[in-house]
Amino acid sequence: MKKRKNNKKKPTKTDNDISCTVCGEFFPEVYPAFRSQKWSRGMEDPLDTEMRLFCSCTRWAFNRLQEDNSRQELKKQGQGTFGINSRYCDDAILKARAVIESQTELLELEIEETEAKLVRAKKKLSWAEKDLDRAVKANNTAKIEDFKHTVHGRKARVKKLADKLDELKVHHDNGTIPKVIFGGRSLWKRVCRGRVSREEWRQARQDRLYARGDETKGGNPNLKISWHNGEFTLSVTISHLSEQKGTDKKGRPIMTRAPRVTGKLWLPEKHRQKVPELLLSGVPYTVELIKGRDSRYRVHITFAVTAPVLVTNPNQGYLGADTNPDGAALANVGYTGQPAPWPEGFTAPYPKALHKFAGEFQITMHPNGFLYIKVPELSYSRGFRRTYLIGVLAKVVVDTAKTLGKPIALESLDFGKDRFDTNRKFNRMAANFPFKKMVGAVIRKAFKQGVGVKQVWPAHTSTIGYYKYMERYGITIHHAAALVVARRAIGFKEYITKELKQKVQAVKEKLSQKVNSLPGEGRGMTRKVKQLFKRLDGKISVHNGLTRYKQESFHSVWHDLKHLALSSR
Repeated sequence: MKKRKNNKKKPTKTDNDISCTVCGEFFPEVYPAFRSQKWSRGMEDPLDTEMRLFCSCTRWAFNRLQEDNSRQELKKQGQGTFGINSRYCDDAILKARAVIESQTELLELEIEETEAKLVRAKKKLSWAEKDLDRAVKANNTAKIEDFKHTVHGRKARVKKLADKLDELKVHHDNGTIPKVIFGGRSLWKRVCRGRVSREEWRQARQDRLYARGDETKGGNPNLKISWHNGEFTLSVTISHLSEQKGTDKKGRPIMTRAPRVTGKLWLPEKHRQKVPELLLSGVPYTVELIKGRDSRYRVHITFAVTAPVLVTNPNQGYLGADTNPDGAALANVGYTGQPAPWPEGFTAPYPKALHKFAGEFQITMHPNGFLYIKVPELSYSRGFRRTYLIGVLAKVVVDTAKTLGKPIALESLDFGKDRFDTNRKFNRMAANFPFKKMVGAVIRKAFKQGVGVKQVWPAHTSTIGYYKYMERYGITIHHAAALVVARRAIGFKEYITKELKQKVQAVKEKLSQKVNSLPGEGRGMTRKVKQLFKRLDGKISVHNGLTRYKQESFHSVWHDLKHLALSSR
């Protein structure tokens, strides 16, 4: 017997596909004329009922998946338990599975970070205990009381981290995950403290509806977007209002056609031309409908689009970027590793959508190939405003690279949590420096515009720029660091030159001068500085013969040169 040929078009996805998300707002206008007595609650409208049932199915599937139930079994049970169609039920199961997978990955990371925190906390506890012992020997009553409080607090910190690490390791050994609170842990804590009503927390647990795209169903069968006469509409399938009218040959229920909630869909102006093209091409799109606390419906539409062809050539050089809390420094570097002047007639792109106050976006351009983009608000603005400004900054950087035809070179910084909660100064700096957002925004924008991006090892870029290029080109330390980043992306090594050796020798002679008083800050040479010069004498002589990896390592000669610069200020 011949097998029946399946003519259905299978969805295809290549490695060059990227996800493009468009955010909009939905204004429901047409509702079904009836309500379900079985599934609805009070005066709840059908759309809110569908969202509540979908979120309940997600939480139900989350618990059942941890009991090793199969996807097919849950799909059959979920339809009867929550009254939603098979696609909604399957999407809820996939959302629940994604939560479990992400928590499993985060568990490994959390164990590593907690172990690092515990080691650091124990070390600080030992320091405090030594200080207490010295105060006891000196019979200093005031310091004894202070150090007792310090030791008590650090012991509590060590105990807290040890208990947390034991709990995480138990989850890891048993193959389980920590408790997940749907609706948000921070909101639940506020409910427990009486600051937020329980009803508001329940609303946060039933505020979304999610549907995957399907190329064989014309894009998305459950949350369908239409475009007509320059306007967008969204139709939401209300599956719990469909009724069973029989069964097929395999015993599966045959349901009536589900009604829909339709209304206008608002999209930003910059996406109004691209979205119709994607809809006409039949590209599958994923839609997530979210109801906010203000009862407004936000829509997140995700398309899988093919990445554009690269328009930049690394053989021409790189545009080096050094990110800072208040902006970014750019360096136009040629293939020789030297700064290249800006092309004739080049002007830095300036954003159009900024008119909040004078000086909110400052561009300082130098003719020798250096540029600084300063956004003063970045260091103190709030979340949404900061995210917007970072997007504007990323657009200017990417447009500059696209105009030059050069890829972007960025530092690959990683502010891990190994010292969080134990180093107050580092915590403040890392919290106020949105480096991850800035780099992520530049990479996403560059990928969509066909601009290449290369991330390099960030160690000692500022130190190298300070000693080798800042004085030579008459630039700031940030421009010099951007130049080093671009040179590192091209593949150049940073050798110790004769000029640099002379600088080190001049500092050594200055600190070695005879003075009338004992060595102090800015006077004479302390024992630590003498040891520093002793290490430098051994490292400088062999630095140029080392491999690039050893030249850029953390404890290379640049590490000691950094401390020398700080001690000779």
